[in-house]
Amino acid sequence: MSRTILIVDDDQKTRNLLKTYLEKHQFVVRSVHDGASFMAEFERIRDTLCLVILDVMLPDTDGFTLCREVRQQCAIPIIMLTASADDTDRIVGLELGADDYIAKPYNPRELLARIKAIQRRMQASTPAGMPRYLKFSGFTMDLVERRLNDRHGARVLLTSMDFNLLRLFVEHAGVTLDRGRLMEQTRGRDLGPLDRSLDVQISRLRQRLQDDGKQPDLIKTVRGAGYVLSSDVSAVNDG
Repeated sequence: MSRTILIVDDDQKTRNLLKTYLEKHQFVVRSVHDGASFMAEFERIRDTLCLVILDVMLPDTDGFTLCREVRQQCAIPIIMLTASADDTDRIVGLELGADDYIAKPYNPRELLARIKAIQRRMQASTPAGMPRYLKFSGFTMDLVERRLNDRHGARVLLTSMDFNLLRLFVEHAGVTLDRGRLMEQTRGRDLGPLDRSLDVQISRLRQRLQDDGKQPDLIKTVRGAGYVLSSDVSAVNDG
């Protein structure tokens, strides 16, 4: 698996600190200072990247715009950095397709832990002897290629976090999953009392599945208990 990370942050001290720290942990780090440089570098090395880190505040654009542009092209994991104490930046980033966020100031060890958590979830394989495909409501999940196709065979673009969340629902179809369990198994941490990131992620996943957010038929809210996938699921070896 690739270990190349692209970072955009307009603060040179921060870039140098992250580059030095992550390289000590065997990552290859490319860092740039603004949005234009980021997109140029991203286009050049996107096939070798394992993750990108986007600062929200940049001199020529913002991390939200870059997140949107990256997500339109591929499902590479995205971590966003925000200096705002308000949840708005975090929620907007998640709605646009970011996989995770970290508030500044932060400890580089926390960022490294988030990176490793994302990589572990991406590398999670299907146990030997288990079917490769899960079919539900016209969709087909390929657990090996980590792809989701709709009933017409067209790929539904999901982030790694989206895929992990959907897989959890599909593998537990008909079972109500509480919010704490969903947060721990998809993000590797506890759900804070004011943390809306899971709700935003589920809303985003519903949009990807074209599941009506006001009256969802597929991923339903169980008031006071959590969420449940309301669909029959079949496991097969032939997609």
